[in-house]
Amino acid sequence: MSLKDRINDDMKVAMRARDSERLATIRLLLAAIKQREVDERTTLDDTAIVTIVDKLIKQRKDSISQFQSAGREDLVAKESAELVVLQQYMPAQLSAADVAAQVQDAIAQAGAAGPQDMGKVMTLLKGRLAGRADMTAVSAQVKAALSAK
Repeated sequence: MSLKDRINDDMKVAMRARDSERLATIRLLLAAIKQREVDERTTLDDTAIVTIVDKLIKQRKDSISQFQSAGREDLVAKESAELVVLQQYMPAQLSAADVAAQVQDAIAQAGAAGPQDMGKVMTLLKGRLAGRADMTAVSAQVKAALSAK
């Protein structure tokens, strides 16, 4: 079952259960997917859908931090609930050891000699780790590994 089919099935379950918050979040996700499909005139695969979900998760995290600083706990709760629903569609996260192994493998594969080759390494890693690891943390690991060379 594709990720898009799973999202559609979850929408039907939420409708039957009359879970309005979950339903609204799933519809928001499906609208984002549909918008991208219309813009690009293609059908998205699971990797592209994970990218959309990741973008929506980042937006929710930014909103939560801004609402907390503004003291809007009601909106923090709403965004947190949406975040929980969206995270269900992300693939399993890799452990720190797995990420470190992937970083070392990508450095070797790219033949990186120093910090100037960070772009090559990150290009390789982005395809491998998209949605399965925090790319900010991966970038920091790559930078540290290349600086040590």
